[in-house]
Amino acid sequence: MEIVINNIKDINKAAQTFIDYMPEGNVIAFYGNMGAGKTTFIKALCEELGVEDEVTSPTFAIVNEYTCTNAPSKIYHFDFYRIKKLEEVYDMGYEDYFYSDSLCLIEWPELIEELLPDDVTKVHIIEQPDGSRKIVY
Repeated sequence: MEIVINNIKDINKAAQTFIDYMPEGNVIAFYGNMGAGKTTFIKALCEELGVEDEVTSPTFAIVNEYTCTNAPSKIYHFDFYRIKKLEEVYDMGYEDYFYSDSLCLIEWPELIEELLPDDVTKVHIIEQPDGSRKIVY
């Protein structure tokens, strides 16, 4: 599947399209360069799923928890950018999140690739020369 976001004003529509065609599995890994829009797209996804809390990058906390009205009871938003060793991920109890029924949205999954479940959905956010973004999964 491929979704093109031509303008930031279209991001919520793109997020809803993503939700409409979301693959099976509760773990979604978002790949993309720094500044590609991973956090921005996850924020739009959460808004479309009914999260009323402020959605921010969990860069320092590693994980944020949100409740929503249109999805599983919880959404977990991870940012593994600052992870130095896999032991940190083991210590946080990643299995309790990844193998629950809750939706897990992961930024910088390449840093914990070997811990991702087999049924993970890998989403690539690719910056285009004209400034648009291509979402590929």
